[in-house]
Amino acid sequence: MGRVGPRPEGGLSLEIRLKTQQGVGTGQGRSRAGGNLAQRPEPCTPHTPLPMDRTVVLITGCSSGIGLHLALRLASDPSRSFKVYATLRDLRAQGPLWEAARARGCPPGFLETLQLDVRDADSVAAARARVTEGRVDVLVCNAGRGLLGPLEVHTADAVGSVLDVNVAGTVRTLQAFLPDMKRRRSGRILVTGSMGGLMGLPFNAVYCASKFAIEGLCESLAVLLPPFGVHVSLIECGPVRTAFLEKQEGVPGGALDGADAETRVLFSRYQRHLERIFREAAQDPEEVTEVGAGRGPGARDSARGVAASPRPARLPPPPQVFLAALRAPRPALRYFSTESFLPLAHLRLADPSGCSYVAAMHRAVFADEPAEEETASDRGGPVLCAPPAAAAPQ
Repeated sequence: MGRVGPRPEGGLSLEIRLKTQQGVGTGQGRSRAGGNLAQRPEPCTPHTPLPMDRTVVLITGCSSGIGLHLALRLASDPSRSFKVYATLRDLRAQGPLWEAARARGCPPGFLETLQLDVRDADSVAAARARVTEGRVDVLVCNAGRGLLGPLEVHTADAVGSVLDVNVAGTVRTLQAFLPDMKRRRSGRILVTGSMGGLMGLPFNAVYCASKFAIEGLCESLAVLLPPFGVHVSLIECGPVRTAFLEKQEGVPGGALDGADAETRVLFSRYQRHLERIFREAAQDPEEVTEVGAGRGPGARDSARGVAASPRPARLPPPPQVFLAALRAPRPALRYFSTESFLPLAHLRLADPSGCSYVAAMHRAVFADEPAEEETASDRGGPVLCAPPAAAAPQ
């Protein structure tokens, strides 16, 4: 197969990289973000012969959370069928990934790290050129950024940063890797989606805008690409316990001083709601990326994605979604890591006016405390819209 791009002059060969991972050599270098690259730890398993027909997977956003756990899961798969390139914006952050790989017994030669900043087209191209196999069979667009708080307090820089990473960054990554998949007429693209791309969430306006854009981007490509043998799947995640919240742009603090008093009260209630959701319903990254327990060998191929329908089909167990999308002969456009938010998503589609969803979400977020049982009209609160009446027959 042809190479994805030219190999950079002076790049390390696969043989040298493998020796480095086995403790022969130091693998020193400089990252684009500055600083010496972290030395990779010695593997804790003996050298394993490398299969020649491995599936080459490149994942963005692997410093923590879903990206890190997915990279480990695939690189340590018992089938030894995946070669994983885990990419990070700053290679100085790769320490936890290698520590976890060593603890998990990840065999040498199945996991490598590359610097890739989705905000920089040159960085994306450089990472593509360093893929030794000359191709990427599975591209996982996982890098993302959040923005929480009242819309009116966000700075232009914070808004631009979220859109640059979540939307433009995904586009840059796809532009770099999609042409070769189309030429080879083979490829699979997995994009980490969010319930925030399927429904509006209060105090997440810009984040939801970026994720709604990703839904349109992926759905458009999914319609176009089947003749090229390329399939696109969105992995729709609910709340997941990662460092995502801590890494958000513009985390409210003093910035809330720019919001009116009523909005600050509503934001405080939203924060309590969010804490409760993460306490009661959030998943760990391993749940989203690991193979579910108690499933037969053929289950991974039979797990199904779900299209919007009046009565949603039964979903595969949450842990199955990434591998189901990766291995399914005919992958679905959407896979869901949890069923918990599907009733609201269905409600949004069932009433095209949007009134039913707006009222239900408002109640769920702002009226879920015991003292808030009275109706909005009883306490002088907002009166939400009602669906327009159907036109009388002529």
